[in-house]
Amino acid sequence: MAKEKSTSTTLVNELLHSKEVDWNAVLETCITAFECATGTLHFLEPGTDLLQLKAQKGIPEFLMPKVSTIPIGKGMAGIAAERRKPVEMCNLQTDASGVARPAAKETKMEGSLAAPMIYKGTLYGTLGVAKPVSYNFTKEESEALMAIGERIGQYLAQGEG
Repeated sequence: MAKEKSTSTTLVNELLHSKEVDWNAVLETCITAFECATGTLHFLEPGTDLLQLKAQKGIPEFLMPKVSTIPIGKGMAGIAAERRKPVEMCNLQTDASGVARPAAKETKMEGSLAAPMIYKGTLYGTLGVAKPVSYNFTKEESEALMAIGERIGQYLAQGEG
């Protein structure tokens, strides 16, 4: 599986070399590489503390209003952005920590990971993936998702996003 993760970084790099980046394809590459079913890609809106949805897969339509804009510090994506480190849930359905928002349970996902996209100390957004089963992401998987997020941040820093 480690080879698949490094392959996903390579595929994301290839997708980011296009003039017009297909953010849904970038997200799909990550979802597939991490053997997940759903995912989100949020970009930080410049000059605000708001993460704006750029791409998603598998989020039910009725949840779109709740995931389209996420304040930093709220929910998994917002907390990952605030802490500047990955936030993981083995099982969203049984989480009692308060980190996951109640709407997260409505996705029917269990194992999930949200990672901040940081390049040279600047936050550019978050990348999240989730599985329909309980799952603890490995340190290597978490690091791989952070590396992908860093590469996306680098791309955005160059003003190409």
